[in-house]
Amino acid sequence: MHGTEAPSEWVRRWSYLIAPGSTALDVACGAGRHLRWLQALGHRVTGVDRSEEAIAACAGLGDLVCADIESGPWPFTGRAFGAVVVTNYLWRPLLPVIVGSVAPGGVLIYETFAQGNETVGRPARAEFLLQPGELIAACAGLRVVAYEDGFLPEPARFVQRITAVRELPPSGAPSRHLLPVSPS
Repeated sequence: MHGTEAPSEWVRRWSYLIAPGSTALDVACGAGRHLRWLQALGHRVTGVDRSEEAIAACAGLGDLVCADIESGPWPFTGRAFGAVVVTNYLWRPLLPVIVGSVAPGGVLIYETFAQGNETVGRPARAEFLLQPGELIAACAGLRVVAYEDGFLPEPARFVQRITAVRELPPSGAPSRHLLPVSPS
């Protein structure tokens, strides 16, 4: 079942930007790998997936919603989250809704497959692969902290990934989104 593997390196790398005790939404949460990670960091978690089996695997983690977000209504209308996490999922009509679900001061951490993946495996259909620059364009209303678009060898896949914040109203001082320090 999707979501039983270790948390994404991208999510682990950037989750420190999430304010302590925030609400965190995991879109297409699968069996809850990121829900578990975020909960262990002290965040209140909400997960949504269309699979009843996946939601059952997340029992006890937080607010769980079984919904087909591609065919039905967005179950979080009017809600905003301190973090929105999306991995290995793309439904273009929802991109503005997902970005709009990031609260002021909140963080979007998104990673999914990109054009080129059809040469190395699945997904291979164009509707499930981001075009060059598509994810960064979808985040036009957010401040991009990190963005990557390229090939990862293990396992072989083409990805786009972004970490972006919805900045708070200006206070006179520049926002400080500390970048992780690479090990020497």
